[in-house]
Amino acid sequence: MGETTGGGGWRRAGFAGAAIGVLAAGAAAGVAVERLTVGRSVRQKARLALDATGPYGTLRGTPGRALADDGTALAYETDETDEADGADGTGAAEGAGAVDGTGVSEGAGEAPVTVVFSHGFCLSQDSWHYQRAALRGRVRTVFWDQRGHGRSARGPEEPVTIDRLGRDLKAVIDAAAPDGPLVLVGHSMGGMTVMALADRYPELIRDRVAGVALIGTSAGRLEEVSYGLPLAGVNAVRRILPGVLRALGSQAELVEKGRRATADLFAGLVKKYSFASKDVDPAVVRFAERMIESVPVDVVAAFYPAFGAHDKLAALAAFRDLPALALAGDQDLVTPASHTEAIAEALPGSRLVIVPDAGHLVMLERPGAVTDALAALLAGAGEGPDNG
Repeated sequence: MGETTGGGGWRRAGFAGAAIGVLAAGAAAGVAVERLTVGRSVRQKARLALDATGPYGTLRGTPGRALADDGTALAYETDETDEADGADGTGAAEGAGAVDGTGVSEGAGEAPVTVVFSHGFCLSQDSWHYQRAALRGRVRTVFWDQRGHGRSARGPEEPVTIDRLGRDLKAVIDAAAPDGPLVLVGHSMGGMTVMALADRYPELIRDRVAGVALIGTSAGRLEEVSYGLPLAGVNAVRRILPGVLRALGSQAELVEKGRRATADLFAGLVKKYSFASKDVDPAVVRFAERMIESVPVDVVAAFYPAFGAHDKLAALAAFRDLPALALAGDQDLVTPASHTEAIAEALPGSRLVIVPDAGHLVMLERPGAVTDALAALLAGAGEGPDNG
């Protein structure tokens, strides 16, 4: 009967792990009920099969390492332009939009435009899989992992602030794209990182940035987001969550075991809060699960307080005279489309795109819409800020 006592500990760890899975997906509760109708062993085999066959996360570039101002090693990869690839539409991933006519591979004999992609919370640079495949060889790109995510080190500072992430992005730019025009692309926390960069380094935006894309993100007031749940319940969870996270972070090994033990619940939560459509590729959903579950619970705990403190609406003024894209899924429960509309309102010349039947991971769920919108932005920014 020893299993009863141990099982209680496992159940508690399991529920704690599931709660962290919710946070990692950006929500507080929910589950895909259809998971309960299929045997666990079948689901485990299906996950293994998807892991083995899916192409997602396999694209790699030239690796590099930037050092943040606190000495943290930040991993990035660079994809250079390929003149032989031309602009005939070949080489793009299925589902990705065409990128013909961007005109960004060269900048009138100067350094080419570099597009720098910043990913969201509990993701990695691989979350840009479709966009990377579509742009590969056509424009110089840099993809990096935020500290504590992907291949980047964690760093000594905890809790982690959005301002800190803005300084990290500056370090990546200094290492990977020290000169030439830039286009900045950020999703969710990555978009907040871009805003923090503008807040801290407005001269960089003025002198080098040719365009900006803010995808599924927010300039602040995240405490108003209900995640599709009753507001009273969400507010109650918010009051206790910082303390719960600190406690769970101190028992990271136990919580990680619990999260693995409740993989089916976790998978349902990821799907609910990452995607909206019923026809999303199961391999894409599994890919999102792998990224989110790879982030340790203590990293989740270190980052969580930053979102409530985030307020960068004023920083958007740095982008006011630049080509700008504000894009979101219409059913995003994590950073609702209304937050993207507020960003577009702060940038009167921006292009607002609300993608139908799409959730928070819109760049994976509706890759063609996102890539087409980025291509249009790059076409407008292709000559760089100094070339007219």
